[in-house]
Order: sequence, then structure tokens, then C-alpha cells
Amino acid sequence: MEKRKIKINKIDKDVSLLGFGCMRFPMKDGEVDTKEAKRMVDFAVDNGVNYIDTAWPYHGGKSELIVRDIIKEYDRESFYLADKLPLWECKTNEDIDRVFHKQLEKCGVEYFDFYLIHAVNKERYQQTIDLKVIEQLEGFRKEGKIKNIGFSFHDDLETFKKWAELYQWDFCQIQLNYMDTDHQQGMEGYNILTEKGIPVIIMEPVKGGSLVKFNDEIEGMLKEKNPEGSIASWGFRWVASLPNVKCILSGMSTMEQVEDNVKTFTDFTPLNEEEFKLIDKVKAEILALSKVDCTSCNYCMPCPHGVDIPRNFRTFNGHSMYQNTKYVKWVYGTMQESGVSADKCIECGECLPKCPQYIEIPTELANFEAYLKENGITE
Repeated sequence: MEKRKIKINKIDKDVSLLGFGCMRFPMKDGEVDTKEAKRMVDFAVDNGVNYIDTAWPYHGGKSELIVRDIIKEYDRESFYLADKLPLWECKTNEDIDRVFHKQLEKCGVEYFDFYLIHAVNKERYQQTIDLKVIEQLEGFRKEGKIKNIGFSFHDDLETFKKWAELYQWDFCQIQLNYMDTDHQQGMEGYNILTEKGIPVIIMEPVKGGSLVKFNDEIEGMLKEKNPEGSIASWGFRWVASLPNVKCILSGMSTMEQVEDNVKTFTDFTPLNEEEFKLIDKVKAEILALSKVDCTSCNYCMPCPHGVDIPRNFRTFNGHSMYQNTKYVKWVYGTMQESGVSADKCIECGECLPKCPQYIEIPTELANFEAYLKENGITE
């Protein structure tokens, strides 16, 4: 298993390049299949994975408890455990203290190797300052209950810059993959962290599963170059080829995924120049599959009949590019329940003069409806 150096308590430690993300454990009859989850984590650990990542909200608050039952058999010094502070649950410093110590209890540990302020954004920036959250986490560190302090990020680049300057972070967790180089903080955010000497943990390396299956033509491009490698392995190798990436989280749901990822990170080989060019070509091919040239500027909103026009078009484009049928079924189902789906359009045309891209919005919404039926997403 490929290892990367990262400082823990100012001492260089070897952290596995593959980390086990515990937000997508296997399910059985509506509940986490704890026996299979343990089998998967055990296999990963036996093959060199030593970074385990959980959080307060994962699996409805059960992930930390499941992790506790899995790791209780491990030597505590043999692995690194990451958990995250849910600021949305905290109105006071007493709340932070209560939640943090509850997390230690749920995980059955005396300390966290990596502790993050979870899913930070514009709104949580001022909250962090007002509650002196970092100072409180520093207090926990002095008590030996935290080894490294970081944050995980979900917002735009300008907000990211503010967070990066807020504190001398020990590490940072960002979403990055070869399709999202300009999304959220993007590659510029990675470069900022690298310039500051802040180690990077990656989430969504295969874009929530979107980069593991394409149409035959695109998959053929990748298979021709590397017949033995999975489609998913290209996404992992692209991110892992960035030198300041120290660990890549994968939310694995099946043993097959664990085995494939372990294979990718055993005797790991970074992408070469030719392979990087191939990924650029694949990215261009995927983007060309986009159905509607919508920029989500929202000038067409609000729709007088409740249709969330930009969201429908993002969903349309997303399935066309990534064939992520299961995800789109869920997304469109929630849109129908909320009354914002494409089938609510009555073709009044009020949106047409508002669109700077001159999109024939009612026509494209109708096209989306037809597309959903043709692909078996709706009846």
C-alpha cells in the first residue's frame, strides 16, 4: 500500500494513500450490514489502509458506533482515526464540548488523530470566529484528545481563501477530481494549500461514483490504454498523482470496490504525461455530452409554476455525461416531491426572454421529461 508522509504531533508518520470513508457502508434491509462493513474494513486494514474517516451525521448518526465496533479489535497505534465537528449542531461552546466528547465515546477512543470542522462554508466562518471554535479545539489538543486540526470544505474559491487564512491548519480536506478542477475551491485551492505547506486529504475522487462508468466509447479510450485497470482507478490515480495529496478517501460500499481500490494503491503508479493528456481528452468527451448549455445563472428564476429550471438542467446534463441512473432517480424523485420537477412546466414562456443563453427552456424541459422515460428513470 502506497504511503505518504504527514506530520502528527510534529513527527512524520506514514499515512496510507487510500483512506476508508465510512459514509457509504453496505446496506441490507434498510440498515447497515455491519458484518459486511467489518469484513470490508478488515480487508482494507490487512492490506495496508491505516486511515479511517467517519463523522457525526453519517448513516443517521450510526457510523461512529459502527466504526467503534470495528476498530475495538485493532491496536490503537496501528491506525489513524478522523472525525468531524458538526457546527450546525452547536450554538454554544457547551454544545461543542458535549458533541466532541460524545464523539469520543461513540468511537470508543481517547483521542482523534485528525479532527475537522465539518463542511465549512460562508455561514460557518463567522460562527467559528464568534464561538472561538479553533481555540476550543486547541484546548482539546492540549488535553491530548486531538492530534491534528483541519477543516473540510464545501463552498466557492473566495470563501476557501478566507478559511485557508484563518488558522495555521495541520491539514485540509477538499473535494477534487479530474472533472471538478474548477468546482468549489478547485485546483487553485489545492495550489494554495500546497504553497502554504498544508497537507491535503481528498474526498469525492470519483465524483460520488460518477467517474466509474461511462459509455462504451469513452470507456474504450481508457481500456485501450490500460486493459487491466478499472475505470475508477483512473480517477484515483489522477488525484494521487498530485504530490501534496496525502490521503484519498473512498466511501466504499462493496467488497469489490475495496479490492479494486487496494489494487490501485498497491504498487501505485502515478499518471505519466501521456495518461494526463488522455484524461484531458476523456474530460472533453464527457463535457461534450452535456445536453443544455445552462450556466445556472438563475436569471430565469423564479418560475411562476415552481419549476427549478437550473436544477432540472443540471440533472439532465449530469445523467447524460455520467449515466448515474441511481442518483438521478433519487434526485428527480425529490424534485417531484417538492413540486419543482420538469413535468410541472406548462410552457407559459415567461422564462424565455430572461435567459441570456437564449435556451428554449420549455422545449428543453420537455426533452428532459422524454429523456427520463427513454432511460427508464420515470414511467
